[in-house]
Amino acid sequence: MSDQTYTPPDPPVVPYLCVSRGHEALAWYLRAFAATEDARFDMEDGRLGHVRLTLENSGVVYLADDFPEMFDMVGVRPPEVVRSTTMTVCLAVEDVDRWIDRAAREGAQVIRPAQDEVFGRHGKLRDPFGHVWSVTGPKVA
Repeated sequence: MSDQTYTPPDPPVVPYLCVSRGHEALAWYLRAFAATEDARFDMEDGRLGHVRLTLENSGVVYLADDFPEMFDMVGVRPPEVVRSTTMTVCLAVEDVDRWIDRAAREGAQVIRPAQDEVFGRHGKLRDPFGHVWSVTGPKVA
């Protein structure tokens, strides 16, 4: 038995996004969410095997290209293929409007414009790769 205590290398839950155009998606997330690329693995066939991104709000997201030939092992397909998504990624940020506006300028579809609600300011968008993002933060005074 090891004397070392297990310490997770990342937050306890990390969204892992599957996309159809990995390198294009990576560039989009870098711009639209002011992300930085922390780790990356490219496949020999040119597909994006894995990338770890840290978003401007310090959130972490993993990203990879679609691997339909490995569906039995991977278990996911991108929203563009299944023509839907089954989850929303929630982003807690300081300035909801700035995040939504920046993403919209980069081609995201605003599903729900930012507005003050009981719990704070909230808006929703769909990125160009089909993933839905719920952006929440403090109310506008």
